[in-house]
Amino acid sequence: MKTTEIAYRPEIEEVKKAHNKLKEVIYQTPLQYSFNLSERYGAEVYLKREDTQIVRSYKIRGAYNKITSLSEEELKNGVVCASAGNHSQGVALSCNKLKVKGVIFMPAPTPKQKVQQVKMFGKEYVEVVLKGDTFDDAYNYAKAYCAENNSTFVHPFDDPKVIEGQATVGLELFKDADFGIDYLFLPVGGGGLSSGVSSVMKLLSPNTKIIGVEPAGAPAMYDSFQKGKVVSLDKIDKFVDGAAVKRVGDLTYPLCKENMQEIELVDEGELCTALIKMYNESGIVLEPAGALSVAVLEHYKEEIKGKNVVCLLSGSNNDITRTEEIRERSLLYQKLMHFFIVRFPQRAGALKEFVAEVLGPDDDIIHFEYTKKTSREKGPAVVGIELKNQEDFEPLLRRMKERNFLGEYLNEKPDLFSYII
Repeated sequence: MKTTEIAYRPEIEEVKKAHNKLKEVIYQTPLQYSFNLSERYGAEVYLKREDTQIVRSYKIRGAYNKITSLSEEELKNGVVCASAGNHSQGVALSCNKLKVKGVIFMPAPTPKQKVQQVKMFGKEYVEVVLKGDTFDDAYNYAKAYCAENNSTFVHPFDDPKVIEGQATVGLELFKDADFGIDYLFLPVGGGGLSSGVSSVMKLLSPNTKIIGVEPAGAPAMYDSFQKGKVVSLDKIDKFVDGAAVKRVGDLTYPLCKENMQEIELVDEGELCTALIKMYNESGIVLEPAGALSVAVLEHYKEEIKGKNVVCLLSGSNNDITRTEEIRERSLLYQKLMHFFIVRFPQRAGALKEFVAEVLGPDDDIIHFEYTKKTSREKGPAVVGIELKNQEDFEPLLRRMKERNFLGEYLNEKPDLFSYII
């Protein structure tokens, strides 16, 4: 891409100024060696731990840098943002530290825990307004409020000062790495973090291969790369809420396009598997977006052998109520969880036969929902079975067919699956 096509590029001096501003507000997060990932991939893998930041994500950097750049007149009129996640917490803490009035619009269904966190960080300086059913609704209300009250909108990613604030992660990373970084994996949502960090690293460490990682269900930056311009997605999977956007930034896209070699997509189920492994193996709790950079390593396992690799962990604001969904998505991705409509003959001993002679010794029934009889001969039930090994599936399916229990295999019918399960 030609330089003339880039409307804005963060200057290193501005990023250094942002870093100096932030010193009294943020933690300089560690660059931590990962024994488990290094052993698994035959590489030297390091983790930039923005999940340990004061608001448990990097978002405080951009929010604080933006708000401190405002004039006294602008500060008097207050700031506004729309967010159901990490950005709202970063803005809230910034308002508290700077004693600036902030109004934060969040969708009405936002979990109570997240609302309480925003209020805790913002204290008396922040007003939380729950409006609309979706982020887009809250965003529109926030923009209307700004117009009516002459307040400043703090964008979550598409703003020069926000990008410069997020870019300070790159400064810390370069300073702390006493080795040449061969590969840097960055999570990508709207592009604020990835455009800022990649700009700094491209300047300070030009030989580093920089790869962006997006959730497969929200490939806004990936599609933009493919089409050579910013595109808007019609619909997205919002599971990876910290990185699921329909449209990346007009400022962030050209910077990412210039600085990053490629964008790789990670399936949401694969991401859930990485989340569970990070907790079980390393005791690191991550939100879905926070694990993108480690989940993608499996895609590059041959390429990164013997290399120095850095993965940026962007946040840890995970809701514990999502644990079961994370586990289910992981098992489905690994082909260890299967759902069927089973036709049980209406005779004594049919269920006993299914358990004793159809299920394998390590198979476990995790879901059983019996429905009304549809005939005198057979009664359907929705049955979920968890396997110990992928190889156990074909023998299970064969036994079900041989004994005439199989009605429908639901995993291969997503519309029916989502309706019934």
